[in-house]
Amino acid sequence: MREILERLVAFDTVSSRPNMALMDHVKGLLESAGIAVTLIPDEGGGKANLYASTGPAGAAGVMLSGHTDVVPVEGQAWTHPPFALTEGDGRLYGRGTADMKGFVACAVAAMLAAARRPLKVPMHLALSYDEEIGCMGVRSLIDMLAAAPVKPRFCIVGEPTGMQVATGHKGKIALRATCTGREGHSALAPLALNALHLAGDFLAAVRGLQAEVAATGLRDGDYDVPYSTLHVGKMSGGVQVNIVPNHAVLDFEIRSLAGEDVAALIARLEAAAEAIVAPLRADFPEAAIRVERLWDYPGLGTPTDAGVVSFVKGLIGANGTIKVAFGTEGGLFHQRLGIPTVICGPGSMAQGHKPDEFVAIEQLARCEAMLATLIDRLEAGF
Repeated sequence: MREILERLVAFDTVSSRPNMALMDHVKGLLESAGIAVTLIPDEGGGKANLYASTGPAGAAGVMLSGHTDVVPVEGQAWTHPPFALTEGDGRLYGRGTADMKGFVACAVAAMLAAARRPLKVPMHLALSYDEEIGCMGVRSLIDMLAAAPVKPRFCIVGEPTGMQVATGHKGKIALRATCTGREGHSALAPLALNALHLAGDFLAAVRGLQAEVAATGLRDGDYDVPYSTLHVGKMSGGVQVNIVPNHAVLDFEIRSLAGEDVAALIARLEAAAEAIVAPLRADFPEAAIRVERLWDYPGLGTPTDAGVVSFVKGLIGANGTIKVAFGTEGGLFHQRLGIPTVICGPGSMAQGHKPDEFVAIEQLARCEAMLATLIDRLEAGF
């Protein structure tokens, strides 16, 4: 596992770059052990998903799922080389060690071990790309599985949970508000319509709705933030200071609890946008704030009494369950394919996306132990 992780970290698979070299490497490792592997490339051929199976063909089994892309390192103050594995103080440092090449290395090593065993139930491995930008790449893999005659019985997504069993995460929808005003010379600014000012007014509406949701909306105490959240992540517009900008863009998101009426929240924001621009149209007919959806993924809400939950709890000797703040492909596997899914993997997301990202060696050992027990269960027929 350590050798595999060292190679995986060395591949610079930031989401904006190809991952095919990493996938070819993993494919070679698995095929050398006689494991059936399918690559699902994107249209450009630079990225791919990977699906592999070992054990009896044509039978439902347990699928291990992870993503191979990582977030950028630019602008971060690393004291360890980000694309080389470095050990220190019981930790392994490197981009993706926690999120989530540590689990991927454990899963690949487990597949190699499982290929040497007479499994009665198969083990599957699903590796995807572009998870960090909205679980975009995995969708072609899901399309492939949707057409398959047999689907996995259970799925374990190995995002970092500190090796606890997580049954849920919020859904997410990414949106964009495009604001149209009228340009002009800044010396005559009151005679123009500043699109950035429109964006600022809309941002205030988003914050106001967030405050209302936090105070009176649905709540789920299993989450660190127990309510749905609205967050503005990016606002842009303007050319230079002496030009009143006629165009501005604001990107924002909604992370929603199960049961939240997201469509109603969006409708509220669209109404707020119209209320901002309607009084201006007599003088500026072009005034507009247009809200559009960019992409989304569903939340995950596996019942705590589901078979997959008791199964994975049995693998690690856990009693309770948690929910996580971050999203995963697990909601897509459950919603699109009906595969019961939990999240359980080594490390903590508190270390993800940061300089000197790390995973504790102890966490990787616990993950290896879980997967070794899984192999025993698959050999015994569950």
